[in-house]
Amino acid sequence: MAIPMVLAILFPPTLFLTGASVLTLLSLAILGVLEIRGINLKYSKFVNTASSSSSISFKVPSRVGMLLLYTPAFLVGVASFWLYPADDSRFLFLKSAVTIHFFKRLFEVIFIHKYSGKMSLDTMLIILVSYFFLSLSLIYTQTFNQGLSEPSIDLKHLGIVLFLIGISGNFYHHYLLSKLRTNGDKEYKIPKGGLFELAICPHYLFEILEFLGISLISQTLYSFSVTLGSALYLMCRSYVTRKWYMSKFEDFPKEVKALIPFVF
Repeated sequence: MAIPMVLAILFPPTLFLTGASVLTLLSLAILGVLEIRGINLKYSKFVNTASSSSSISFKVPSRVGMLLLYTPAFLVGVASFWLYPADDSRFLFLKSAVTIHFFKRLFEVIFIHKYSGKMSLDTMLIILVSYFFLSLSLIYTQTFNQGLSEPSIDLKHLGIVLFLIGISGNFYHHYLLSKLRTNGDKEYKIPKGGLFELAICPHYLFEILEFLGISLISQTLYSFSVTLGSALYLMCRSYVTRKWYMSKFEDFPKEVKALIPFVF
């Protein structure tokens, strides 16, 4: 097809794969370091942190912002079935996983999450572009493996299992978070139930499992860089999230970890 041929000309495989992998890993790692240093992406409980003074002043309702930032990445996944109608099972599983991941995000925004605040425009744009690039690149880099021999160790079925565990666990803990608020309630509470009894961000842990599953389905350099970069960022975000809860709630259980029960 014309579009894949143009992409292949503009971005030669070796150049694109290496550059995209390094850029993605470094970008996510830098965002994580910034979180630790108090320069947070301004959504959820961090929308009004001290670093907000450097933000674009315009803000949008959180639900609207979340819908806008997830939709382009989801549409990339949908379009990939038309752009790359390959019969390869690995590619089919990858396209399906990416599309399902962002469909779930949109479903949660519309039907599960309860929002009380707003999201700064700069944060929305950063995340929108990041997710769009991630979705596009995960799918596009997989095209370079078409026609090549399969890896000597095929991990895609293990990847499917980890992806399903991750997406299910993430959804369950998002559901628990949504139950903390009744209609009109805007106050934060200490999450309870599930792995919230052991870590304050188990939904991040399961999201990392999702990306690990996707990387095992894909088995490309870029997909593994996405997983490593996402894990680094979410570790940092969970760390500052735990600090936030400890500063706001005197009765916050000290034994509750940030991300990994009993460990971190």
